[in-house]
Amino acid sequence: MFLLKLLLRNAFRHRLRTGLTIVGLVVAVCAFGLLRTLVDAWYAGVAASSSTRLVTRSAVSLTFPLPLSYSQRLRAVDGVTTISWANWFGGVYQTERNFFPQFAVEPASYLKLYPEYRLSEDEKQAFLRDRRGAIVGRKLASTYGWKVGDQIPIRGTIYSGDWSFTLRGIWDGAEAKTDESQMLFHWQYINEVMRKRFGPRADFVGVYVLGIDEPHNAALISQRVDALFKNSSAETLTETEAAFQLSFVSMSEAILAAIEAVSYIIIVIIMVVMANTMTMTARERMAEYATLKALGFSPGFVVRLLFGESLLIALIGGGLGLAATFPAVGAIAGALGSFLPVFQVQASTVAMQAGAAAFVGLVAAAWPAWRMSRIDIVQGLRHIG
Repeated sequence: MFLLKLLLRNAFRHRLRTGLTIVGLVVAVCAFGLLRTLVDAWYAGVAASSSTRLVTRSAVSLTFPLPLSYSQRLRAVDGVTTISWANWFGGVYQTERNFFPQFAVEPASYLKLYPEYRLSEDEKQAFLRDRRGAIVGRKLASTYGWKVGDQIPIRGTIYSGDWSFTLRGIWDGAEAKTDESQMLFHWQYINEVMRKRFGPRADFVGVYVLGIDEPHNAALISQRVDALFKNSSAETLTETEAAFQLSFVSMSEAILAAIEAVSYIIIVIIMVVMANTMTMTARERMAEYATLKALGFSPGFVVRLLFGESLLIALIGGGLGLAATFPAVGAIAGALGSFLPVFQVQASTVAMQAGAAAFVGLVAAAWPAWRMSRIDIVQGLRHIG
Protein backbone atom coordinates (compact mmCIF):
# COMPACT_ATOMS: atom_id res chain seq x y z
CA MET A 1 0.00 0.00 0.00
CA PHE A 2 2.89 2.34 0.87
CA LEU A 3 4.54 1.66 -2.48
CA LEU A 4 1.28 2.32 -4.37
CA LYS A 5 0.79 5.69 -2.62
CA LEU A 6 4.38 6.60 -3.40
CA LEU A 7 3.92 5.66 -7.06
CA LEU A 8 0.74 7.74 -7.33
CA ARG A 9 2.41 10.77 -5.76
CA ASN A 10 5.44 10.44 -8.01
CA ALA A 11 3.39 9.85 -11.15
CA PHE A 12 1.30 12.98 -10.69
CA ARG A 13 3.97 15.23 -9.25
CA HIS A 14 4.11 17.04 -12.61
CA ARG A 15 0.44 16.90 -13.48
CA LEU A 16 0.62 18.67 -16.81
CA ARG A 17 3.37 16.45 -18.17
CA THR A 18 1.75 13.30 -16.85
CA GLY A 19 -1.65 14.40 -18.17
CA LEU A 20 -0.29 15.06 -21.65
CA THR A 21 1.50 11.70 -21.63
CA ILE A 22 -1.72 9.93 -20.63
CA VAL A 23 -3.64 11.75 -23.36
CA GLY A 24 -1.04 10.60 -25.88
CA LEU A 25 -1.38 7.04 -24.64
CA VAL A 26 -5.19 7.20 -24.87
CA VAL A 27 -5.02 8.40 -28.48
CA ALA A 28 -2.34 5.86 -29.42
CA VAL A 29 -4.02 2.85 -27.82
CA CYS A 30 -7.44 3.81 -29.19
CA ALA A 31 -6.01 4.37 -32.68
CA PHE A 32 -4.16 1.05 -32.47
CA GLY A 33 -7.43 -0.69 -31.54
CA LEU A 34 -9.35 0.98 -34.37
CA LEU A 35 -6.76 -0.01 -36.97
CA ARG A 36 -6.62 -3.60 -35.69
CA THR A 37 -10.43 -3.74 -35.73
CA LEU A 38 -10.39 -2.53 -39.33
CA VAL A 39 -8.01 -5.32 -40.32
CA ASP A 40 -10.10 -7.90 -38.44
CA ALA A 41 -13.26 -6.63 -40.15
CA TRP A 42 -11.63 -7.09 -43.56
CA TYR A 43 -10.95 -10.72 -42.72
CA ALA A 44 -14.35 -11.30 -41.06
CA GLY A 45 -15.71 -13.14 -44.09
CA VAL A 46 -12.78 -15.54 -43.97
CA ALA A 47 -13.24 -16.11 -40.22
CA ALA A 48 -16.95 -16.84 -40.72
CA SER A 49 -16.34 -19.34 -43.52
CA SER A 50 -17.30 -22.97 -43.07
CA SER A 51 -14.91 -25.82 -43.77
CA THR A 52 -17.81 -27.89 -45.13
CA ARG A 53 -18.63 -25.49 -47.98
CA LEU A 54 -16.96 -25.16 -51.36
CA VAL A 55 -17.57 -22.44 -53.93
CA THR A 56 -17.49 -23.20 -57.66
CA ARG A 57 -17.15 -20.28 -60.05
CA SER A 58 -15.94 -19.63 -63.58
CA ALA A 59 -12.24 -20.33 -64.04
CA VAL A 60 -11.97 -17.17 -66.16
CA SER A 61 -13.50 -14.63 -63.80
CA LEU A 62 -16.27 -14.24 -61.27
CA THR A 63 -18.04 -12.01 -63.78
CA PHE A 64 -18.55 -14.95 -66.15
CA PRO A 65 -21.65 -16.99 -65.17
CA LEU A 66 -22.00 -20.76 -65.22
CA PRO A 67 -24.85 -22.71 -66.88
CA LEU A 68 -27.67 -23.93 -64.65
CA SER A 69 -27.28 -27.33 -66.33
CA TYR A 70 -24.09 -27.85 -64.30
CA SER A 71 -26.19 -28.40 -61.19
CA GLN A 72 -27.22 -31.94 -62.17
CA ARG A 73 -23.66 -33.01 -62.84
CA LEU A 74 -22.41 -31.43 -59.61
CA ARG A 75 -24.92 -33.44 -57.58
CA ALA A 76 -23.32 -36.63 -58.90
CA VAL A 77 -19.81 -35.73 -57.71
CA ASP A 78 -18.61 -38.09 -54.98
CA GLY A 79 -18.38 -36.25 -51.65
CA VAL A 80 -20.92 -33.53 -52.49
CA THR A 81 -23.94 -33.73 -50.19
CA THR A 82 -25.79 -30.49 -50.94
CA ILE A 83 -25.76 -28.06 -53.83
CA SER A 84 -27.11 -24.55 -54.14
CA TRP A 85 -26.38 -21.48 -56.21
CA ALA A 86 -26.48 -17.71 -56.03
CA ASN A 87 -26.29 -14.66 -58.28
CA TRP A 88 -24.97 -11.29 -57.21
CA PHE A 89 -27.85 -8.87 -57.86
CA GLY A 90 -26.19 -5.50 -57.37
CA GLY A 91 -29.22 -3.27 -56.91
CA VAL A 92 -29.71 -0.11 -54.84
CA TYR A 93 -32.43 0.83 -52.37
CA GLN A 94 -34.00 4.27 -52.98
CA THR A 95 -30.70 6.11 -53.61
CA GLU A 96 -27.21 5.22 -54.83
CA ARG A 97 -25.88 5.53 -51.29
CA ASN A 98 -28.15 2.74 -50.02
CA PHE A 99 -26.11 -0.15 -51.36
CA PHE A 100 -25.83 -3.50 -49.60
CA PRO A 101 -25.17 -7.12 -50.66
CA GLN A 102 -28.14 -8.75 -52.42
CA PHE A 103 -28.16 -12.32 -53.69
CA ALA A 104 -30.68 -14.26 -55.73
CA VAL A 105 -30.44 -17.80 -54.32
CA GLU A 106 -32.07 -21.19 -54.53
CA PRO A 107 -33.75 -20.71 -51.13
CA ALA A 108 -34.32 -24.18 -49.66
CA SER A 109 -30.85 -25.56 -50.33
CA TYR A 110 -29.12 -22.26 -49.58
CA LEU A 111 -30.61 -21.98 -46.10
CA LYS A 112 -29.68 -25.61 -45.48
CA LEU A 113 -26.07 -24.79 -46.31
CA TYR A 114 -26.07 -21.71 -44.06
CA PRO A 115 -27.48 -22.83 -40.69
CA GLU A 116 -25.81 -19.81 -39.06
CA TYR A 117 -28.66 -17.72 -40.49
CA ARG A 118 -31.15 -18.28 -37.68
CA LEU A 119 -34.67 -17.76 -38.93
CA SER A 120 -37.92 -18.79 -37.25
CA GLU A 121 -39.67 -21.71 -38.92
CA ASP A 122 -42.76 -19.61 -39.71
CA GLU A 123 -40.66 -16.94 -41.41
CA LYS A 124 -38.67 -19.56 -43.27
CA GLN A 125 -41.78 -21.23 -44.66
CA ALA A 126 -43.31 -17.87 -45.61
CA PHE A 127 -40.14 -17.04 -47.53
CA LEU A 128 -40.07 -20.40 -49.31
CA ARG A 129 -43.71 -20.05 -50.39
CA ASP A 130 -43.49 -16.49 -51.70
CA ARG A 131 -41.63 -16.23 -55.02
CA ARG A 132 -41.29 -12.49 -54.49
CA GLY A 133 -40.37 -12.85 -50.85
CA ALA A 134 -37.05 -11.86 -49.33
CA ILE A 135 -35.18 -12.26 -46.06
CA VAL A 136 -32.56 -9.95 -44.57
CA GLY A 137 -30.10 -9.93 -41.69
CA ARG A 138 -30.92 -8.20 -38.42
CA LYS A 139 -28.32 -5.47 -38.90
CA LEU A 140 -29.66 -4.56 -42.34
CA ALA A 141 -33.26 -4.49 -41.08
CA SER A 142 -32.26 -2.23 -38.19
CA THR A 143 -30.37 0.12 -40.51
CA TYR A 144 -33.43 0.84 -42.64
CA GLY A 145 -36.15 0.23 -40.05
CA TRP A 146 -37.67 -2.70 -41.94
CA LYS A 147 -40.14 -5.13 -40.41
CA VAL A 148 -41.70 -8.34 -41.69
CA GLY A 149 -44.35 -7.62 -44.32
CA ASP A 150 -42.71 -4.44 -45.67
CA GLN A 151 -42.32 -3.92 -49.40
CA ILE A 152 -38.69 -3.30 -50.36
CA PRO A 153 -38.17 -1.62 -53.74
CA ILE A 154 -34.81 -2.30 -55.38
CA ARG A 155 -33.54 -0.61 -58.52
CA GLY A 156 -31.49 -3.10 -60.47
CA THR A 157 -28.08 -2.29 -61.94
CA ILE A 158 -26.88 -5.62 -63.29
CA TYR A 159 -30.50 -6.79 -63.64
CA SER A 160 -32.02 -3.56 -64.91
CA GLY A 161 -35.46 -2.41 -63.94
CA ASP A 162 -37.46 -1.76 -60.78
CA TRP A 163 -37.97 -4.77 -58.53
CA SER A 164 -40.12 -5.11 -55.43
CA PHE A 165 -39.78 -7.75 -52.73
CA THR A 166 -41.89 -8.55 -49.68
CA LEU A 167 -39.89 -8.98 -46.50
CA ARG A 168 -40.79 -12.41 -45.12
CA GLY A 169 -38.16 -12.88 -42.45
CA ILE A 170 -35.24 -11.39 -40.53
CA TRP A 171 -32.40 -13.66 -39.51
CA ASP A 172 -30.05 -13.40 -36.55
CA GLY A 173 -26.47 -14.59 -36.83
CA ALA A 174 -25.46 -17.61 -34.80
CA GLU A 175 -22.23 -15.80 -33.86
CA ALA A 176 -21.01 -12.22 -33.72
CA LYS A 177 -18.95 -12.78 -36.88
CA THR A 178 -22.01 -13.89 -38.90
CA ASP A 179 -22.89 -11.37 -41.60
CA GLU A 180 -26.27 -9.76 -40.90
CA SER A 181 -26.14 -7.15 -43.67
CA GLN A 182 -27.30 -9.22 -46.66
CA MET A 183 -30.57 -9.58 -48.51
CA LEU A 184 -31.64 -12.89 -50.07
CA PHE A 185 -34.46 -13.57 -52.50
CA HIS A 186 -35.56 -16.22 -55.02
CA TRP A 187 -33.27 -16.93 -57.95
CA GLN A 188 -36.13 -18.57 -59.85
CA TYR A 189 -38.18 -15.36 -59.79
CA ILE A 190 -35.28 -13.34 -61.19
CA ASN A 191 -34.56 -16.02 -63.78
CA GLU A 192 -38.17 -16.12 -65.00
CA VAL A 193 -38.21 -12.36 -65.51
CA MET A 194 -34.87 -12.46 -67.28
CA ARG A 195 -36.11 -15.24 -69.57
CA LYS A 196 -39.01 -13.02 -70.64
CA ARG A 197 -36.91 -9.88 -71.08
CA PHE A 198 -33.56 -11.24 -72.22
CA GLY A 199 -33.81 -14.89 -73.20
CA PRO A 200 -30.07 -15.63 -73.61
CA ARG A 201 -29.24 -14.24 -70.14
CA ALA A 202 -31.52 -16.71 -68.36
CA ASP A 203 -30.54 -20.05 -66.81
CA PHE A 204 -27.11 -18.90 -65.61
CA VAL A 205 -25.76 -18.66 -62.07
CA GLY A 206 -22.92 -16.69 -60.57
CA VAL A 207 -21.53 -19.33 -58.21
CA TYR A 208 -22.42 -22.78 -56.98
CA VAL A 209 -22.15 -23.48 -53.26
CA LEU A 210 -21.39 -27.11 -52.47
CA GLY A 211 -21.86 -28.84 -49.14
CA ILE A 212 -19.32 -31.64 -48.60
CA ASP A 213 -19.25 -34.57 -46.23
CA GLU A 214 -15.68 -34.36 -44.94
CA PRO A 215 -13.66 -31.10 -44.70
CA HIS A 216 -10.36 -32.97 -45.15
CA ASN A 217 -11.57 -34.08 -48.59
CA ALA A 218 -12.09 -30.49 -49.78
CA ALA A 219 -9.08 -30.47 -52.10
CA LEU A 220 -9.95 -33.84 -53.62
CA ILE A 221 -13.60 -32.92 -54.22
CA SER A 222 -12.53 -29.59 -55.74
CA GLN A 223 -10.31 -31.48 -58.20
CA ARG A 224 -13.17 -33.81 -59.10
CA VAL A 225 -15.50 -30.90 -59.81
CA ASP A 226 -13.02 -28.98 -61.95
CA ALA A 227 -12.03 -32.14 -63.85
CA LEU A 228 -15.69 -32.68 -64.68
CA PHE A 229 -15.84 -29.44 -66.68
CA LYS A 230 -12.28 -29.35 -68.00
CA ASN A 231 -12.03 -28.31 -71.67
CA SER A 232 -15.69 -27.26 -71.67
CA SER A 233 -16.92 -23.86 -72.83
CA ALA A 234 -17.23 -22.80 -69.18
CA GLU A 235 -14.44 -24.31 -67.10
CA THR A 236 -14.71 -24.04 -63.34
CA LEU A 237 -12.55 -23.15 -60.38
CA THR A 238 -13.59 -24.76 -57.11
CA GLU A 239 -12.11 -23.72 -53.76
CA THR A 240 -12.99 -23.66 -50.10
CA GLU A 241 -15.23 -20.86 -48.92
CA ALA A 242 -12.32 -19.39 -46.94
CA ALA A 243 -10.11 -19.33 -50.05
CA PHE A 244 -12.94 -17.75 -52.02
CA GLN A 245 -13.26 -14.97 -49.42
CA LEU A 246 -9.49 -14.51 -49.32
CA SER A 247 -9.47 -13.86 -53.05
CA PHE A 248 -11.39 -10.65 -52.34
CA VAL A 249 -9.18 -9.72 -49.39
CA SER A 250 -6.04 -10.23 -51.48
CA MET A 251 -7.12 -7.36 -53.73
CA SER A 252 -6.50 -5.02 -50.80
CA GLU A 253 -3.51 -6.86 -49.35
CA ALA A 254 -1.11 -3.93 -49.79
CA ILE A 255 -3.54 -1.55 -48.08
CA LEU A 256 -4.04 -3.96 -45.18
CA ALA A 257 -0.27 -4.39 -44.79
CA ALA A 258 0.10 -0.60 -44.65
CA ILE A 259 -2.66 -0.33 -42.03
CA GLU A 260 -0.98 -2.98 -39.88
CA ALA A 261 2.36 -1.21 -40.21
CA VAL A 262 0.82 2.11 -39.17
CA SER A 263 -0.79 0.50 -36.12
CA TYR A 264 2.62 -0.67 -34.88
CA ILE A 265 4.31 2.62 -35.76
CA ILE A 266 1.80 4.40 -33.52
CA ILE A 267 2.87 2.23 -30.60
CA VAL A 268 6.56 2.89 -31.32
CA ILE A 269 5.94 6.64 -31.40
CA ILE A 270 4.11 6.71 -28.07
CA MET A 271 6.82 4.46 -26.62
CA VAL A 272 9.43 7.09 -27.54
CA VAL A 273 7.27 9.82 -25.97
CA MET A 274 6.83 7.75 -22.82
CA ALA A 275 10.55 6.98 -22.65
CA ASN A 276 11.33 10.70 -22.89
CA THR A 277 8.89 11.39 -20.02
CA MET A 278 10.50 8.77 -17.79
CA THR A 279 14.03 9.94 -18.66
CA MET A 280 13.13 13.50 -17.67
CA THR A 281 11.53 12.21 -14.47
CA ALA A 282 14.62 10.20 -13.53
CA ARG A 283 16.98 13.11 -14.26
CA GLU A 284 14.94 15.48 -12.09
CA ARG A 285 14.90 13.04 -9.16
CA MET A 286 18.50 11.95 -9.29
CA ALA A 287 19.24 13.51 -5.88
CA GLU A 288 16.19 11.77 -4.40
CA TYR A 289 17.29 8.36 -5.65
CA ALA A 290 20.81 8.99 -4.36
CA THR A 291 19.33 9.86 -0.95
CA LEU A 292 17.34 6.63 -0.93
CA LYS A 293 20.49 4.64 -1.64
CA ALA A 294 22.34 6.56 1.07
CA LEU A 295 19.60 5.62 3.54
CA GLY A 296 20.11 1.95 2.74
CA PHE A 297 17.51 1.27 0.08
CA SER A 298 18.76 -1.18 -2.51
CA PRO A 299 19.19 -0.36 -6.21
CA GLY A 300 16.34 -2.80 -6.82
CA PHE A 301 13.97 -0.51 -4.89
CA VAL A 302 14.86 2.41 -7.12
CA VAL A 303 14.28 0.21 -10.17
CA ARG A 304 10.87 -0.84 -8.86
CA LEU A 305 9.93 2.81 -8.31
CA LEU A 306 10.70 3.77 -11.89
CA PHE A 307 9.14 0.69 -13.45
CA GLY A 308 6.09 0.99 -11.22
CA GLU A 309 5.56 4.67 -12.07
CA SER A 310 5.99 4.01 -15.79
CA LEU A 311 3.62 1.05 -15.73
CA LEU A 312 1.05 2.99 -13.70
CA ILE A 313 0.97 5.84 -16.23
CA ALA A 314 0.95 3.42 -19.16
CA LEU A 315 -1.87 1.31 -17.75
CA ILE A 316 -4.01 4.35 -16.88
CA GLY A 317 -3.60 5.71 -20.40
CA GLY A 318 -3.99 2.26 -21.93
CA GLY A 319 -7.12 1.52 -19.92
CA LEU A 320 -8.75 4.80 -20.91
CA GLY A 321 -7.73 4.24 -24.54
CA LEU A 322 -9.16 0.75 -24.47
CA ALA A 323 -12.42 2.03 -22.98
CA ALA A 324 -12.63 4.72 -25.67
CA THR A 325 -12.20 2.12 -28.42
CA PHE A 326 -15.66 0.59 -27.97
CA PRO A 327 -17.77 3.74 -28.51
CA ALA A 328 -15.43 4.80 -31.33
CA VAL A 329 -15.88 1.45 -33.07
CA GLY A 330 -19.65 1.65 -32.56
CA ALA A 331 -19.78 5.10 -34.16
CA ILE A 332 -17.65 4.01 -37.12
CA ALA A 333 -19.69 0.83 -37.59
CA GLY A 334 -22.84 2.93 -37.83
CA ALA A 335 -21.24 5.18 -40.43
CA LEU A 336 -19.91 2.28 -42.49
CA GLY A 337 -23.28 0.56 -42.73
CA SER A 338 -22.98 -2.63 -44.80
CA PHE A 339 -19.55 -1.79 -46.24
CA LEU A 340 -17.88 -3.76 -43.43
CA PRO A 341 -20.73 -5.86 -42.02
CA VAL A 342 -18.79 -7.23 -39.04
CA PHE A 343 -17.01 -4.27 -37.42
CA GLN A 344 -16.54 -5.23 -33.78
CA VAL A 345 -13.71 -5.16 -31.29
CA GLN A 346 -12.32 -8.68 -30.96
CA ALA A 347 -10.94 -10.17 -27.75
CA SER A 348 -7.56 -10.50 -29.45
CA THR A 349 -7.55 -6.74 -30.14
CA VAL A 350 -8.29 -5.96 -26.49
CA ALA A 351 -5.44 -8.28 -25.44
CA MET A 352 -3.07 -6.61 -27.92
CA GLN A 353 -4.03 -3.13 -26.66
CA ALA A 354 -3.42 -4.13 -23.04
CA GLY A 355 -0.16 -5.84 -24.00
CA ALA A 356 0.97 -2.81 -25.99
CA ALA A 357 0.31 -0.46 -23.05
CA ALA A 358 2.23 -2.70 -20.65
CA PHE A 359 5.07 -3.09 -23.17
CA VAL A 360 5.32 0.68 -23.59
CA GLY A 361 5.46 1.11 -19.80
CA LEU A 362 8.21 -1.47 -19.38
CA VAL A 363 10.39 -0.37 -22.29
CA ALA A 364 10.06 3.33 -21.43
CA ALA A 365 11.41 2.77 -17.91
CA ALA A 366 14.21 0.34 -18.85
CA TRP A 367 16.96 2.88 -19.63
CA PRO A 368 16.32 5.39 -16.80
CA ALA A 369 15.88 2.53 -14.29
CA TRP A 370 19.22 1.02 -15.30
CA ARG A 371 20.96 4.41 -15.01
CA MET A 372 19.45 5.26 -11.64
CA SER A 373 20.30 1.84 -10.21
CA ARG A 374 23.98 2.50 -10.95
CA ILE A 375 24.08 6.13 -9.82
CA ASP A 376 26.92 7.16 -7.57
CA ILE A 377 25.56 8.48 -4.27
CA VAL A 378 27.95 11.43 -4.05
CA GLN A 379 27.38 12.53 -7.63
CA GLY A 380 23.66 12.07 -7.23
CA LEU A 381 23.51 14.26 -4.10
CA ARG A 382 25.42 16.98 -5.93
CA HIS A 383 22.95 16.93 -8.84
CA ILE A 384 20.60 19.87 -9.10
CA GLY A 385 17.35 18.83 -10.91
